[in-house]
Amino acid sequence: MTATVTVDVTEPAARFRDLLAAEWLKLWSLRSTVWAYVIGTLVVVGFNVGATYDRYRYWTARNVADRADFIADGIAHQYAYTTNAGTIMMLAAGAIGAVAITGEYGTGLIRTTFAAVPARRSVMAAKVGVLTLVMTGYGAVVAALSFWLSQAILARRDAGVSIGDPGSLRLVVASALLAPVCGLAGMAIGVLLRHGGAAIVTVVVVLLVVPLVFADDRHWAAVVDHALPSSAWMRLVDVRYDPGTGIPFPWTVGGAWTVFALWALGAAAVAVFAAPRRDQ
Repeated sequence: MTATVTVDVTEPAARFRDLLAAEWLKLWSLRSTVWAYVIGTLVVVGFNVGATYDRYRYWTARNVADRADFIADGIAHQYAYTTNAGTIMMLAAGAIGAVAITGEYGTGLIRTTFAAVPARRSVMAAKVGVLTLVMTGYGAVVAALSFWLSQAILARRDAGVSIGDPGSLRLVVASALLAPVCGLAGMAIGVLLRHGGAAIVTVVVVLLVVPLVFADDRHWAAVVDHALPSSAWMRLVDVRYDPGTGIPFPWTVGGAWTVFALWALGAAAVAVFAAPRRDQ
């Protein structure tokens, strides 16, 4: 008589590094991802270089006093990463972050992903990790290119600044981190809404429209304004910021860095913990 032995084979849980690798491959498997980063880079750097070249071209039209003030006041920093370029970066990064998750909801791939890996928080943590890494690298490349090209153009008029000048490094780092902060905010919004169009509209409202509503001339409005990533970025890149010039409610560089950190951590927490609760 032959005895039959049944062996219970339990599939090992996915390792987190495997989840990171899977999310990395998933991110770069779409050609649209590459094009989004390429086009975003060209547009943002183009805005900065275009504004700088315009200043370079009409440099001789300025009088001697204006040119001297431009150099003495370090106005060249304003051309290293212009406000228009920062607006485009916030929009692009937020949209990329939103689509990174809403695309999976739209195609139904998210259900396959969660079926393959029941540890949903680990999956979302991997998504957050990959997005943060890629967006940080992307932001760093754009910020470095913008600074180098803009200051190289101004240097031909002996008006550029170097990375060693006061405020330069802070400007580049803050501009680089603007991408992951807005990207994570976009992903968090995408997790909550799970619809690409609605998520992108909400990204525009939260990151670009709300700052226009709250001016800093009243205390409560200034508190709200200072708590937004766009205002924090503008505080960090404003090398000439002087609270003694009549600013009603000044704030510190440390406060702006804190806002950046809280938005990134808060958005990451929403993305990791909201998805498992909503997709049971």
